[in-house]
Amino acid sequence: MKLVVQLLLALVAIKIGHAEVFLEEKFLDDSWEKDWIYSKAPGKEFGKFKLSSGKFYNDVEQDKGLQTSEDARFYALSRKFKPFSNEGKPLVIQFSVKHEQNIDCGGGYAKVFDCKLEPSEMHGDSPYEIMFGPDICGPGTKKVHVIFSYQGKNHLINKEIRCKDDVYTHLYTLIVKPDNTYEVLIDNEKVEGGELEADWNFLPPKKIKDPEAKKPEDWDERATIDDPNDAKPEDWEKPEHIADPEAKKPEDWDDEMDGEWEPPMIDNPEYKGEWKPKQIDNPAYKGVWVHPEIDNPEYKADPNLYKRDEICAIGFDLWQVKSGTIFDNVLITDDPDYAKKYGEDIWKPTIEGEKKMKEAQDEEERKKREAEAKEAADKAEDEDDDEDDDDNEVAEGDAPETGEEDGSHDEL
Repeated sequence: MKLVVQLLLALVAIKIGHAEVFLEEKFLDDSWEKDWIYSKAPGKEFGKFKLSSGKFYNDVEQDKGLQTSEDARFYALSRKFKPFSNEGKPLVIQFSVKHEQNIDCGGGYAKVFDCKLEPSEMHGDSPYEIMFGPDICGPGTKKVHVIFSYQGKNHLINKEIRCKDDVYTHLYTLIVKPDNTYEVLIDNEKVEGGELEADWNFLPPKKIKDPEAKKPEDWDERATIDDPNDAKPEDWEKPEHIADPEAKKPEDWDDEMDGEWEPPMIDNPEYKGEWKPKQIDNPAYKGVWVHPEIDNPEYKADPNLYKRDEICAIGFDLWQVKSGTIFDNVLITDDPDYAKKYGEDIWKPTIEGEKKMKEAQDEEERKKREAEAKEAADKAEDEDDDEDDDDNEVAEGDAPETGEEDGSHDEL
């Protein structure tokens, strides 16, 4: 058994060793500025990114990433790399996002482009191949976008994938496979997956309603009908309200002044409501008519839904109300196992260290607030004591005279 495990581990190591990495970016120093280019597209005031590991981290150097630094700004930053196609192999897009500012409204997604992108001209309408990542805006929008371009049109996923909405670093991974399936992972755990054709409206439906078919005029869809032999009882009709038989005209009622007295109305206990005949099974019932379907002549299967002929650039094209998001650990590869190990080695220690530091910071802040509150309470108590002392001094100084000192009692 031990030998089998060792062989499996060796095979995994060999597979990972043959992974092709098209882009790997950790943003460890200012060298990112050589490759990543800000957009100069007119019409918007773009915000700037800065290199930062944030307020809490595991390793201040290793956890550096690109952080949005200006509130209420669009951001447009991208870079190119050697072009490739994912034909016949998986495509993995992975990066980490840290909303340490507890983001209220803003994007945390990336866009992947072909070589036609000019980074200095990138804007919100620049055509892209894939858009992937979290998007948060208020309590109603907390989702992961997965959008593919197909035949010149952007197609949104038909499912709702919830993103992480805390202040820690999270790893987002999209895997597109050559069998036309996909997986979305958050923190190396699968949260969604399936068939591309089923979860996106890339293609027309396989079946359509037969335009020649119509429901027959005599088709009866009523499961029950009124009983034709049922008749309303003769004593059924009773008024809904009647005069209160217990009510009496007040003794002081003046017809000339108050008008003619009428007893108040009450619900009639004998009222039975609107009469309806009882229902019986409809002998002519044929069930709910189902519109027949036929093969859609416009449908044509596409075995290459997954394929991107050319991938050449990646960018962050965002709007953020409150800045502070950190993007890091960008990876584009053809090997899901390599990406998984990459995430375990880099992301997992990061979030564990972040939580430890954040908890220590929160505890320190709690102690500081308690100390400030105690100091304020002690100060208030001292001020109350001083006021009491002043009141006592005033009371003693204003004591009434008894007359004993001036001998008034002797005069009496």
